[in-house]
Order: sequence, then structure tokens, then C-alpha cells
Amino acid sequence: MTVAVSEELSHEEVKRYSRHLIMPEVGMEGQKKLKQGSVLCVGAGGLGSPLAFYLAAAGVGRMGIVDFDVVDFSNLQRQILHTTQDVGRPKLESAREKLEALNPNVRVETHETRLTSDNALELFESYDIIADGTDNFPTRYLVNDACVLTGKPNVYGSIFRFEGQASVFATSDGPCYRCLYPEPPPPGLVPSCAEGGVLGILPGLVGLIQATEVIKLILGKGESLAGRLLLFDALGMKFRELKLRKNPKCPVCGENPSIRELIDYEEFCGIGQEVQEPTGIEEVTAKELKEELDQGKDIFILDVRNPVEYEICRIVGSHLIPLDELLNRLHELDSARDIVAHCRSGARSAQAIEILREAGFRKLRNLKGGVLAWSDDVDPTMPKY
Repeated sequence: MTVAVSEELSHEEVKRYSRHLIMPEVGMEGQKKLKQGSVLCVGAGGLGSPLAFYLAAAGVGRMGIVDFDVVDFSNLQRQILHTTQDVGRPKLESAREKLEALNPNVRVETHETRLTSDNALELFESYDIIADGTDNFPTRYLVNDACVLTGKPNVYGSIFRFEGQASVFATSDGPCYRCLYPEPPPPGLVPSCAEGGVLGILPGLVGLIQATEVIKLILGKGESLAGRLLLFDALGMKFRELKLRKNPKCPVCGENPSIRELIDYEEFCGIGQEVQEPTGIEEVTAKELKEELDQGKDIFILDVRNPVEYEICRIVGSHLIPLDELLNRLHELDSARDIVAHCRSGARSAQAIEILREAGFRKLRNLKGGVLAWSDDVDPTMPKY
């Protein structure tokens, strides 16, 4: 249920927003629009942190946040809503505390749930604008389709390593995310931030662009990123822009849409196929492998991570052959030996085993849970990343 917000600014709010009020493009009328505005931030992580922080500071009157995760040490390099003391707390608790401390005039509504096809339409319906701070393709397509179906603008941002993107999708006459990316990439082709990394400052830059677009939409001022994709390269410190057009054949926002309700987005993105292990792959747990090594069994431990990951931590006695080099370095392996492949969590090493099986190797096992499981169950002194 939406609770009415007073249209008038208090004396304290006039002081707080004085630098807005003296701008002709904002003024009292614009600040009242911000106070009456409502935004749903999907995610309280890298993008959601600066996005929510600056929207609260700007005086957006009602802010919703959807998240179901807890704060982890690995978040602190970029997720500025959270501090060391918040590790282990739900991100929504941490986010609400920081936003209310920054601006008690803003009403923060938390939705501790995973965004799904079952709840997205209902969640989106009561907000003016949706800001997408997600980091995976199924949720991006879900957010897009739900925005189109509910008629809500989708302020989009994405980040990876040193590069970021931002746009505004699903406006009345602009393209949607599917117009730009009709089909998701094959599972595993685009690494996650956990696998590929991200410059900690990058979500700050992209999240602030999203916050700027949200404020412009509420004020009805300026030229939005609708119909444009803004690309940022942090290494080169360069911005460039691509023009986007609405696809008349788009299955969700086109002239004859075939998608009229939300679908199974994990199936659409092939995630079910991704997590399903190839037939016949044998697994070994970290504890079982440690016992076999202690017994003196001849085991070749194959690490298929990247060299930078290998520098962070490694299993003693392991041999590094990155996954993308494996085909060209098969001669370094002995097919007669028992080979246990591992990566960070087990997904890339499963791909490595498939490559080795096709090359004729048979004595293959996958370390279940990768080095994360090794750290948890065998060697707690091993750093986790």
C-alpha cells in the first residue's frame, strides 16, 4: 500500500535541499516532485549502493530496495553502503540504516526476497521508476520484461572489470533491453564479477549515472539515455555512445509482442543447463581428496583458474593450466594418472573435465566446491575471494 507523502517542504528540508532549490531546473517545484517520487532499486550491492545513497541524499521521498543477500568481506571493495561491522548482516538492514541516517525524510521500504516472475509485477506496480542494479542475465531480462508490462522506466547499469554500461529502457517510445540484446549469451561465456573481477570504483561511476537518470526522469528535465547506450572504459577514461532504436519485432515491446506475461528466465538464459553437470563426471570432496593425498596416492591436481587467481591462493602441489589454455597444453598431462581438476567453485573445472574426456582422458574427477570448499573444510588459513 502506498502511503501519501506531504507535498510541502519543511523548514529543515528547505535547508537540506537549498542547493537544489536555487537551481532554476529544480527549484521548489522540482524538489517537491522528488519528494513525491518513488524508486525501486533492484539490488543493494555495487550499483545499488551509490544509486540508493545519492537518491536518498537528493530527497527522493520513497525508496524501495529488493535484495536477499548478506554482507560479505568481498563486497566491501565496492559496495559503499556497507562497512566492516556489517559483515554477516542482511544487506537490507545495513542499507536501511545508512540511508535513514543520511536522510530521515526518505521512507525506505525493504523487500527481502529474490525477485522472481511470481512477485516482480506486484513489486514494480507501486513505484514510478525501476533502477536495475543486478549482476546476472536472468534478472536483467526479468526486470526488463516486468518494466515493459507495467509501463515503468528501467534505468539500467552493468559493470565488468574496467567497463560499464548505462541506459534507460522501456520508456513509452524508447527501446527496451531486449531490443539491444534479443538473446542472452551462452551460459558461461560472460564471466561473473566473482570470476572476472571488477574495479571497485566502477560501480560508483555507473551507479551515479543511473541516479542522475532517475532524478532527470522525476524532474522531467534534460535528455535521458533512452535510445542511447553509454559505454565507459575506465582504463582509457573514455565515454562513447551508441544510438539505439526500438525494434518493431521485439517480442515484448514490439508491434506484435509474443511475451505478454513473465516467463522462466533461468530457463530462457540456459542457467538450468549451466548448473547441470555433464553426464558421468565424478566428484570428490575436499575432505576426501585431503585423505587420499595424506595416504600418499598419486594424484595430479589440475588448477584451471587464471594466473591472478592462482597468486591469491592455491592447493599445495597443484599444477596451473588455465581453462582457456588447456586444449593447447594437453601434452603436459599424463592420461594414465588420476587427475582431479578444480577451480574457484567447481564450474570451470567441470568444463575442463569435458575437454579432457573428449581428448581421451578417463581417470578424471572434479573437486566439489573448488578452492572455496578446500578453505572451508581442509585449510581455513587459505584466503577466500
